[in-house]
This record gives sequence, C-alpha cells and structure tokens, in this order.
Amino acid sequence: MNRTPALLSFLMIVATAARVFAQGQTPPPAQPQAPDPDAHYRLGPDSLPQEGVPKGEIRGPFTLPSQAYPGTSHTYWVYVPAQYDPAVPAILMIFNDGHAFVMPEGGTNAQNVMDNLIYRREIPVMIGVFINPGRRPDQPEPDQHEWGDRTTNRPTEYNSLDDRYARVIVDELMPALNKQYSIAKDPDRRGIGGASSGAIAAFTVAWERPNEFRKVLSIVGSFTNIRGGNAYPDIIRKSDRKPIRVFLQDGRNDNRGAGRGAYDESRDWFLQNVRMMQALTEKGYDLNYTWGMNKHGQKMGAAILPDMMRWLWRDQPVSTDPQNKTERSFNEPAKKAPSANQ
Repeated sequence: MNRTPALLSFLMIVATAARVFAQGQTPPPAQPQAPDPDAHYRLGPDSLPQEGVPKGEIRGPFTLPSQAYPGTSHTYWVYVPAQYDPAVPAILMIFNDGHAFVMPEGGTNAQNVMDNLIYRREIPVMIGVFINPGRRPDQPEPDQHEWGDRTTNRPTEYNSLDDRYARVIVDELMPALNKQYSIAKDPDRRGIGGASSGAIAAFTVAWERPNEFRKVLSIVGSFTNIRGGNAYPDIIRKSDRKPIRVFLQDGRNDNRGAGRGAYDESRDWFLQNVRMMQALTEKGYDLNYTWGMNKHGQKMGAAILPDMMRWLWRDQPVSTDPQNKTERSFNEPAKKAPSANQ
C-alpha cells in the first residue's frame, strides 16, 4: 500500500500547527450552536392519555375512489368517540394529511386531544376523520418521512386554488361518512384542518364550500406561491366576507423564502401567514392567530392543538343551571342496556 499521500497530509498538519504555535496564535474559538427554535414546544397533559378518560375508537383504514382526480383514491381513518350516540348528530372534524394526525408517531396525538376534551365537555362530541392525499395504485402511501409531495397527488390537490379537492371532501367523502355515521348537517358544526399544504387545502375547502364547512384549523399553512396560494390575501379583500372561523398558527423560523437563492417574499411562509391574518382581520372574519418561534413542522401546532380545538368549537351549547348535574359532570359514555342473554 502506498502511504505517501497520507504521510504528506500528516506532515502538513504538523507544520501548520508548529507555525501557528511559533507565531503565538491561537485557533479561533468554536462557534456556539444556535438554539433549536422547536426545543420549547412539548405536548401537555391534554395531548396525553389520562387515567379514567374513555378512549374513542380508530376505524380503518378505508379507501375512497376519486372522481375529482380520476385514477386516484384516498385512504382515511375515522375516530369514533366513546360518547358517540347515533341518535344524536355529531360534530365533524376532518384532518388533511391524515397519517400525521392519526398515527402516534405523527406527534399531534389528535385522538388523545379529542378523548380528553370531549370527556371534560370542553369540545362537543365529534367524529374525527383523517384523510391522506390521493394516490395512484402504483404510488406509496404517505408516511412521516414522505408526506407525498414527491410520491402522490398531494401538490396538485392541496396547493391548487380550485374546487377539486373540495369536491373530494364534500361530494365523495361526506356521502361515504353519512352512510355509516350520524353527522350534523349544519356547516357551523363541521370543521377541517391540516398542516403546511394540508392547511391551505383546509382553507380552500371552506372557502369554496362555506355552505358545508365553516371552521378551519391551520398549522404552518402554506399560503405561499407553490401554486399561487400567496394570492389569497388579495382574493379575501376583494370578496364578500364568508361565514368562516379560522385559527392560524405559524412561527418566525418557518421557511423564510430563501430556499432558492435570492429572497422571494412569495415563498416566505411566515410573511404570507401574517398577510392572511391582516386580510382576514380587515374583512371582519372570526379569526384567532398565534406566532411562535417554530420551524416548518408541527411542533408548536401539536403543543397548542387542544387550545386551537377549544377556540374553534367554543360556541357549543352550555347550561348555566346550577341544578343541571349532567352539565356539571364528566361526559361519560351512555351505558348499554344488557342483552336478553345476560
């Protein structure tokens, strides 16, 4: 083996060190590592399993063929709370990028959030639906490593400003759900949310079909120029106000428009979320928003998901009668009558 190159490299390092020592120089100090902007966002007790809280059931996965995007189908799961009563129409909450909300490794723990808040009567009894972006049979199911931007129909469905994805939700998913569950028909009792491109898709569904969905939950929403989403603030200002309630969340360290060299404000996630807030505020929308330090992801959104859900569903009926023992007790599942064989 020829060791000459390695020996020469070693001798050069030694010579450099000797020269630095002879000149009385010291190596530059190591630069301190910048703090992680996501480090302070952790799940609280509302997002964790709690003793004594009845657990809902996750059903699925189910497959939904699509006419809006021929040749594709959507995988979805359904959360059915322990308190669900088919005789009482339930609230509906849909989450785009369903795998990121339904799976424990997704980090949002949405099922635990709904279990805990329903039990304490902080949100109404609701059916939860977790739906993935559409894909062809030859394409893989999205997962935590690849949400589908390079492998599914996600970019087209979620980032386009048209009504095709609204058709998936309203004209394809809703009929399938209505066959199996008793769901409220009042659009004020239906919500949809998501993160990143799933968030702008949620807003588009409510924007296109406010007669069907009127509550929007947005985590680091991609209201950016992926496929023209940065046009929404101007569209909102030029349009009549729609009966939509929106909660926006984003962080100062989200993608800031420098990913392709020169700064591009149309690709600045935080700036475009602030522009959405300004436009919705100017038009008098029922709006809440919060800005953190987080990067692009669900760290802060997951940590505050319970508060986002409480605010979106804050107007459920409530009794102030001090004698109403039901209102003052936890929301326990109804006891099933014993069967004739028991």
